Amino acid sequence: MFRTGITFIALLLGTLVFGSTVLVAQLLGVKQGPDSIYERCPRWWAWWLLRAAGVKVVLHGDDGLAKGAPRVYIANHVSWFDIPSMIEVLPHYGFVAKRELEKIPVFGAAARGVGVIFIDRENRKAAFGAYEEAARNIAQGNPVLVYPEGTRGSTYSLRPFKKGPFVLAIASQAPVVPVVIHGTIEVNPREEFRASPGTVHVHLLEPISTVGLTYADRETLGEQVRERMAECLATTYGVTPPMIAGEGRQPRAEPLPAPASS
Repeated sequence: MFRTGITFIALLLGTLVFGSTVLVAQLLGVKQGPDSIYERCPRWWAWWLLRAAGVKVVLHGDDGLAKGAPRVYIANHVSWFDIPSMIEVLPHYGFVAKRELEKIPVFGAAARGVGVIFIDRENRKAAFGAYEEAARNIAQGNPVLVYPEGTRGSTYSLRPFKKGPFVLAIASQAPVVPVVIHGTIEVNPREEFRASPGTVHVHLLEPISTVGLTYADRETLGEQVRERMAECLATTYGVTPPMIAGEGRQPRAEPLPAPASS
């Protein structure tokens, strides 16, 4: 419990200090840009929190890390620690996150300031409006991270993906980078209030081109991304089953065009 207590205090202090720094920068009219305070504060916050918890993050593959290039990162989601782990290893990017997080004092306002786009999952029209905003940001060279399962899972088996993230990717015509996170359940399981030291592995898989795809291709794209992530989980970590079928899940999709070179 000692480590959990230290991590909780670090979370509160880090969010207060770095979140307030972002809010003050906004009030002073500090501009967004490479290596600005809006990029540095999330990294400082993640570094602070991960060190307090005793977590080391290992990155595997860097094909999707071209800074300033349009990218849509699609990652599995099993723990709250997925967030600082991804901030630790990726270049500056925006999140697409559930609107409930926006209500957290300081965190919500600061998160929006550093590029987080909040969506209301209960309001389909509003959610797609948020995706349109994200697509415009991506087209301007600002990558975004989406967790297509929607909420955290209790195991590493992939749950069915929502279609919205792939509508977003196709609308932006940006490459999709499948991302597999492993090790965060051991650090912070969904059902438990604790933090344990450990090693988190982040795998950036081969980017998938969306050039020429249309809205009608969203399910095929989603299945290809999901199957590629499932293969990594199965072969690298022995996750069984690597995917959990949901109602109405379609049969295996035909492959899409080969990934574009990056």
